[in-house]
Amino acid sequence: MINQLSWKVGGQQGEGIESTGEIFAIALNRLGYYLYGYRHFSSRIKGGHTNNKIRVSTTQVRSISDDLDILVAFDQETIDVNYKELHNNGVILADAKFSPVKPEDTQAAMYAVPFTEIATELGTSLMKNMVAIGATSAVLDLDIQVFEEVVQEIFGRKGEQVVAKNMEAIKAGFDYMKKELGEGVQVMELEKADGKKRMFMIGNDAIALGAIAAGCRFMAAYPITPASEIMEYLIKKLPALGGAVIQTEDEIAAVTMAIGANYGGVRSLTASAGPGLSLKMEAIGLSGITETPLVIVDTQRGGPSTGLPTKQEQSDLMAMIYGTHGEIPKIVMAPSTVQEAFYDTAEAFNLAEEYQCPVIVLSDLQLSLGKQTVEPLNFENVEIRRGKLVTDAIPEIENKGYFKRYEVTEDGVSPRVIPGMKNGIHHVTGVEHDETGKPSESAANRIAQMDKRFRKVENIRFNTPVHKNVKHEDADILLVGFNSTRGAIEEAMIRLENDGLKVNHAHVRLIHPFPTDEMLPLVRSAKKVVVVENNATGQLANIMKMNVGHAEKITKHLKYDGNPFLPHEVYTKCKELF
Repeated sequence: MINQLSWKVGGQQGEGIESTGEIFAIALNRLGYYLYGYRHFSSRIKGGHTNNKIRVSTTQVRSISDDLDILVAFDQETIDVNYKELHNNGVILADAKFSPVKPEDTQAAMYAVPFTEIATELGTSLMKNMVAIGATSAVLDLDIQVFEEVVQEIFGRKGEQVVAKNMEAIKAGFDYMKKELGEGVQVMELEKADGKKRMFMIGNDAIALGAIAAGCRFMAAYPITPASEIMEYLIKKLPALGGAVIQTEDEIAAVTMAIGANYGGVRSLTASAGPGLSLKMEAIGLSGITETPLVIVDTQRGGPSTGLPTKQEQSDLMAMIYGTHGEIPKIVMAPSTVQEAFYDTAEAFNLAEEYQCPVIVLSDLQLSLGKQTVEPLNFENVEIRRGKLVTDAIPEIENKGYFKRYEVTEDGVSPRVIPGMKNGIHHVTGVEHDETGKPSESAANRIAQMDKRFRKVENIRFNTPVHKNVKHEDADILLVGFNSTRGAIEEAMIRLENDGLKVNHAHVRLIHPFPTDEMLPLVRSAKKVVVVENNATGQLANIMKMNVGHAEKITKHLKYDGNPFLPHEVYTKCKELF
């Protein structure tokens, strides 16, 4: 009996690898298991190796596992690329069609199962993925009826005959594998889950849902991996809420349309990845100088240029803080779980309006496209705060003067009006301006307006700028990360504690302005600080050195090969320090 399972299916892109993993995972999620899934795929529509690794557990998991229990292979490449992850008691279920060869240096058992042949006999080879699910169920001694509801939902629109055929394929795979295993033999069996209903979603869906909850009713975007799902989700949902999504001709049009909609009083956003954010930079500066609220989602991926468009990386950090020419106030947030992605996105709209500046919600490919179990979301925890948006009648201005849209105030935030309000007329330009928006090159005015804009973000109110797991006043190691590295760090922390080391963990959720007051005491009290990040230069580590000092304590643990961190990699790095 095991309380955790790591399962992977692989083959050529276009063979139904994603749907195989999806059906398997959804069914287990509905039984009450916690899941974490990560897809490895090529940057092409069809062809190239792809796999979907899914971790199933009776307790919360937030990263892919170090090893592998079951590998489902639709081609030899899947075995050759992935078999080293299998532990000694692991199992390979390979399609007999390609005459699978088991590598000599693995003790895992391999079974050649005629996935394609069985599926073809039932009507179409496309159902080989269902046969594979059935074979997996036999290895785990799962009741195949758990898949019936999911199959009905996915294939029901094609008719009951299609549903029945797919269930027949699952049963055929189950029966074949049971016979192969022999009577009464169980290779592995999962402990029963608690049966509770939980959501199972990718980070991009949570971001889109958070935007809806925040009152966002317009999105302008250009498709790009790994951000496109945000737009696709909102295309389906916003029209029913009186909103709209426009797929623009390019990234520049997308961000400027979002700025225009926000200026008009409609909560709006745009979303992209690194290459798209590069194109948006001038317009982000426009949002900053015109003090127009703007929410932007950056789903980081491998760069530079086109780089590794379907692989994990966290290398946009410095660009998001300093990328615009000139200097503007901005806020950069970095949720670390799907649940945080929902709440942080909703809060981003409040911060954008309260501080009248661009707010960047920073994600990464692993968080955006990785699918994980989420406890039920509480929409009552989402509030809408619109800051100094003027909703009452504006008194008539003496001598028919202009409204002081950029009035110099003590907190740096000026009153904001939407177009058409009586007595609210003012200038809006991308050049430096006075309090009414009229262009001005006066040195005194320039200083007053710059100082005013930066006063806005001196005291950002953000609920949890740092997620902290602090057990020790004097830690041997402080582990630090952002975005999706949280799960691997949390698991490494447990192993290090079991080895007798005192370990604290800080996951930075507000990247800019940097939460120095939160981080400094943690850094001071640790002998070593290990910053875990998916980039080549240690961008978060460098930002920490700039803001908290103690450079002699800080060690970078970097990974930039396109793959996410595994728990043992973080553990091994920390052990090397002691």
